[in-house]
Amino acid sequence: MSTAAATITKNQATEASVVEDAPALTDGFQLVIDALKLNDINNLYVVPGIPISDLLRMAQAEGMRVVSFRHEQNAGNAAAIAGFMTKKPGVCMTVSAPGFLNGLTALANATTNCFPMILISGSSEREIVDLQQGDYEEMDQLAIAKPLCKAAFRILHAQDIGIGVARAIRAAVSGRPGGVYLDLPAKLFSQVMDAAEGAKSLVKVVDPTPAQYPSADAVNRALDLLKGAKRPLVIFGKGAAYAQADETIRSFVEKSGIPFLQMSMAKGLLPDTHPQSAGAARSLVLQEADVVMLVGARLNWLLSHGKGKTWGKPGSKKFIQVDIEPREMDSNVEIHAPLVGDIASVMEVLLKGIDGGLTPPADWMATVAAKREQNVAKMAPKLMSNASPMNFHGALGALRRVIKERPDAMLVNEGANTLDLARGIIDMYEPRKRLDVGTWGVMGVGMGYAVAAAVESGKPVLAVEGDSAFGFSGMEVETICRYNLPVCIVIFNNNGIYRGTDVNPTGGNDPSPMVFVPGSRYDKMMEAFGGVGVHVTNPDELYRAVSEAMDSGRPTLINAVIDPAAGTESGNIGSLNPTSSVRKMPS
Repeated sequence: MSTAAATITKNQATEASVVEDAPALTDGFQLVIDALKLNDINNLYVVPGIPISDLLRMAQAEGMRVVSFRHEQNAGNAAAIAGFMTKKPGVCMTVSAPGFLNGLTALANATTNCFPMILISGSSEREIVDLQQGDYEEMDQLAIAKPLCKAAFRILHAQDIGIGVARAIRAAVSGRPGGVYLDLPAKLFSQVMDAAEGAKSLVKVVDPTPAQYPSADAVNRALDLLKGAKRPLVIFGKGAAYAQADETIRSFVEKSGIPFLQMSMAKGLLPDTHPQSAGAARSLVLQEADVVMLVGARLNWLLSHGKGKTWGKPGSKKFIQVDIEPREMDSNVEIHAPLVGDIASVMEVLLKGIDGGLTPPADWMATVAAKREQNVAKMAPKLMSNASPMNFHGALGALRRVIKERPDAMLVNEGANTLDLARGIIDMYEPRKRLDVGTWGVMGVGMGYAVAAAVESGKPVLAVEGDSAFGFSGMEVETICRYNLPVCIVIFNNNGIYRGTDVNPTGGNDPSPMVFVPGSRYDKMMEAFGGVGVHVTNPDELYRAVSEAMDSGRPTLINAVIDPAAGTESGNIGSLNPTSSVRKMPS
């Protein structure tokens, strides 16, 4: 070997030794992924772009499931409902500025609904934003997010990623759950640090939702009210479903013998066909009950604020309320027995406290049962209609059969009349299977919820959509096809908002703002992306098409033609829609 060759070989060996002895490095990209995975967060709902594109590629390479959407609001809705289903914060990732703002609607909705969610957005550099020097997509995102979520944090240094992610997780799920914003400036991702030190900086969140029991006095006060009630009633809200205390709740209901109502996303905690269910006698029990126990339900607009003719004579009832947030008590009316604690713990002590049962008066139980049977019998003929074009009752009657035959399927529901009527018509049999617009009543959640329902549950999903509601997130049918998700979408197509019969009062060429293109074929939209499109005109066709789709697991969209004259203005909340007292508009 020549001297020159020997020198080169020696230098190569020296360089190799130096490389081998160099400390392993990590960076902000990897630390964000490691922090999430350490806390068992493995699904991400995202819209890629600057500065998070490489983060998402790396996350997928690390085995995380990265579901990429067409719009950030839909990705955020998916993350929010994933939080409701799993009790772990669903994570949405977006780009900066406009992407962040698009995701913020979902974050605010998650907070209002008490769904644990984390919105993670890339952002511009602080020194440029603070001096307003015009950076790419410059925006003070943290300041904007703070009023609209439960907590908001910014991480500036790689060594703080572990604690920052841990703090966001704990904030999202502790106490009353909600949305959390996590701001990650672009420079953070490329920061490099020693891999061993990086690993040490990660935090596994321990006991983020500790049991919180009410005091003995509070429990006794509530039990005394229940035991002295002549016409008791329990109302379960979606907080009771979120708690996943299903067996304790069932035992309490059956041991107490009390009739119960389930708000829409609580449906299925106990089957709607349960003999104590008062769902079909809702108006009667709300008016006549003398003691009402609220479990994970709030006396907001969905329950007429606990006031007015819905609730019978003023002062005719006393309220017990179970909630982890003390400030919720007395929010609208006096709460005579507040029980502050997590639902699982409170229901556990109440179950122990009712001893051999409460035995509600027989005449009350008989009155509720008679009204329920009367209303069920009155509704039955409407649900069996096979008219063409369909009305809402006939179409929902067909879907009612589908869910009865597949009680473990997920049901997503939004719209006006489509939502209002489906709540009462489609019985649910298992908890956390019905996902809908929740507290705000906001439209546009449908496709995001449907994607997350399929991803998180692995079950077939039936999404029942009004044609107006579908328009807010309809492009996500491409996402459903791209990921080959077992989602069947049914669009109740009556050519417009509420109904498709409005006209332009001037006689001009522009249509009424309340109507869509008549005879639209939404099924063709699904076919364009490789899914199955079906056009149906009567309930029998609808039942067969949905059954086939649910059994096949193929992405399917069914265009269900509804009579354009079917439906009422604003659905069941028409009283909230002001109208002119001076000028009567045509409808």
